[in-house]
Amino acid sequence: MGFEISFVFIIAVLIALLVSTIRILREYERGVVFQLGRFWKVKGPGLILLIPGLQQMVKVELRTLVLDVPSQDVISRDNVSVKVNAVVYYRVVDPQRAIIQVEDYHSATSQLAQTTLRAVLGKHDLDDMLAEREQLNEDIQQVLDAQTDAWGIKVANVEIKHVDLDESMVRAIARQAEAERERRAKVIHAEGELQASEKLMQAAEMLGRQSGAMQLRYMQTLAGIAGEKNSTIVFPLPIELLQALKPKDKV
Repeated sequence: MGFEISFVFIIAVLIALLVSTIRILREYERGVVFQLGRFWKVKGPGLILLIPGLQQMVKVELRTLVLDVPSQDVISRDNVSVKVNAVVYYRVVDPQRAIIQVEDYHSATSQLAQTTLRAVLGKHDLDDMLAEREQLNEDIQQVLDAQTDAWGIKVANVEIKHVDLDESMVRAIARQAEAERERRAKVIHAEGELQASEKLMQAAEMLGRQSGAMQLRYMQTLAGIAGEKNSTIVFPLPIELLQALKPKDKV
């Protein structure tokens, strides 16, 4: 009886050791294997065999990970306080460095993204944050990618999601936009007056070349007024007629 119990126990131990030896990694996973505490190699994907008690494995995922950067208080170069949040897309390209060079690469990338977001945006004006968002995304991505390269991390893309302003700043921007529209309207009106004056000057020169041209213009204007069924007609009196009625000086 005791022999049978010992045999069953040995079989159970062997099965447990066999189960702990076998590891299966998916296509997007890699295993960083340590042997007696020292790095040995990176294995996977597929079936992995480990020596129990001598080898340990840390699993690393190679798929692109999405990191949500929480809202950061940023003071722009023109001393405007805003809240900015972003999203970072990154992936592990070197599992060995991602495990050995940094304790927690996900947390380290998150903290680095927050500080980089504040540092880069603090060098730009508020207008740049609102209008040049694509360029700012590229600048932040390049800074992050350069600093995480030592960790075996590749930052693929950075996107600024929201730039939140205070209500007072929103009203100030609205007043600025309204003033800009009024300025453009006045400039367009002035340009129209200038073009109209040039055309009137050209018309006056052309009418002045023939003495009867002005009289024909008068008649055309009167015909237009009469066609509108007006009760009052203002008749322009030629200056030449008034000069003819003036008394002549006695000799």
